[in-house]
Amino acid sequence: MNTFTVRSAKTSDVPAIRDLVRPLAEERILLDKEAVTYYESIQEFVIAQDADGNVVGCGGLHVIWEDIAEIRTLATSDQVRGMGVGHLLLQELLRRAKAVGVARVFCLTFEVSFFERQGFSVMADQSAVDPSVYQEILLSRDEGVAEFLDLARVKPNTLGNTRMIIALD
Repeated sequence: MNTFTVRSAKTSDVPAIRDLVRPLAEERILLDKEAVTYYESIQEFVIAQDADGNVVGCGGLHVIWEDIAEIRTLATSDQVRGMGVGHLLLQELLRRAKAVGVARVFCLTFEVSFFERQGFSVMADQSAVDPSVYQEILLSRDEGVAEFLDLARVKPNTLGNTRMIIALD
């Protein structure tokens, strides 16, 4: 039986995170990022390790506004896919979202069935954001925020993925 642990990412995990993301980026499932981007946002990331200490998964939580955040770069290695690692990572990220006061979390994904099993639903429109908040977060320079808001500068959707959202208790 495989045992996996989830912990906060460290700067020393960036090469392993990039190794997890690279093949998914080549398949156009995730966006590849420069190393500096991972270092700048390392505090947003968690990683999953196997019993031998190998990094087998990662994911990030990016807070956008008072009550909404995005799950980013959720990835697992091929060797552990289907073994619950993605679920463990997502549960930790949602726990962290609650801990900082976020009420809703969204993601942009091709893995619709995975996120549906975790309680997410496909966003029909952008009503998840109050119009006054929409005006405020329009000021963000973050591309993920722009995609969430469906701004023209990122149309068509960079990867063609699906917007999904979950309300936290």
